[in-house]
Amino acid sequence: MSEHLLPEDIVALARRVVDENRAAGRTIAVAESCTGGLVSAALTEIPGSSDVFVAGFVTYADEAKIALLGVAQDVIATFGAVSLATAWSMAHGAVAKANADVAVAITGIAGPGGGSDRKPVGTVIYARALAGDDPEKALTDERRFGDLGRGGIRHQAALCALELLLPPTAADLA
Repeated sequence: MSEHLLPEDIVALARRVVDENRAAGRTIAVAESCTGGLVSAALTEIPGSSDVFVAGFVTYADEAKIALLGVAQDVIATFGAVSLATAWSMAHGAVAKANADVAVAITGIAGPGGGSDRKPVGTVIYARALAGDDPEKALTDERRFGDLGRGGIRHQAALCALELLLPPTAADLA
């Protein structure tokens, strides 16, 4: 059996996330829906991840998003579980509930069913929130991976979420 349970590209990026956040003195949290804990699992593949990884919330059901992360029921009713507004709320909820410096939220449609013309299978929405930052500065993004199959979509979604957890570089701040 391999040293890691997860694909090496995910583990390598998780290692960078842990190492770079440790060097930056930042703690991180994750709020996951369509990835079902994959990002949290990747982070915990890394020895010493407890130095930076505070909490992972797997909020697959709408009720869990509401109860565990404080997403307003009106947000889900108005915009849907797979929306920028829901991801934004999930990320802010994760920062607050985990008392972390940064959190990333992921929500999407991994398929094979559940898609629509407006939100086809492969639609994944992200948000990143920073503790103490102006809520309007939270990063939100939508990716359309296409129908890569459930595993392929979740794989790509996890990679994107991990990238969002990397601390900014000097070039990013310039």
